Amino acid sequence: MPPESPDPRQHVSRRSFLKGAGGVAAAGGALGAAKAFAAAPTTERLSGTVEIELLVNGEPRKVKVEPRTTLLNALRNHCEPPVTGPKLVCDRGSCGACTVLLEGQPVYSCMQLAVDCTGRAVTTVEGLAVDGKLSTVQEAFVAHDALMCGFCTPGFVVSISACLQKNPKATREELQQACSGNFCRCGTYPRVFEAALDAGRKLQGGR
Repeated sequence: MPPESPDPRQHVSRRSFLKGAGGVAAAGGALGAAKAFAAAPTTERLSGTVEIELLVNGEPRKVKVEPRTTLLNALRNHCEPPVTGPKLVCDRGSCGACTVLLEGQPVYSCMQLAVDCTGRAVTTVEGLAVDGKLSTVQEAFVAHDALMCGFCTPGFVVSISACLQKNPKATREELQQACSGNFCRCGTYPRVFEAALDAGRKLQGGR
């Protein structure tokens, strides 16, 4: 009488079990990834140099850029004449010196691709002045001497302007929160917020 067939479970080592389980998990992960890629919408691949039109401070500006060019780079180095209000400092979205308004919202222009801003309203610190007259926030910065080296100043002015436009009654704490992404190496914060509060009072009709 032939011997009974051994139970296969008795000969499965821990190593072979884990290898098998890992293979199943890997296969499942690969399948999930394949579904994710299949479901992802296809996008046009850009290369070389492309011509785009930016709407900067209310004026259309045509520029030729590589798809990887940031909005900050496009403004400073590809517009004619250059738009130099936004400053290139950290170039990694940590200091706020390049802050601009994109459709009214403050953003780091060094972290935005120029091609993604095509046709969208971009307002820099230059665009806050009207007919050559400084805005209320800009005038307050001058009156309170809220600057030193000046590199961070445009970003602060833009961030505070956006905050006060939404709420002229913003408190010091709310203004500080609005500028949490702006960094001043010279330490002019007290005068910056004195200027911001003064601008807020004037925007409310006070003196």
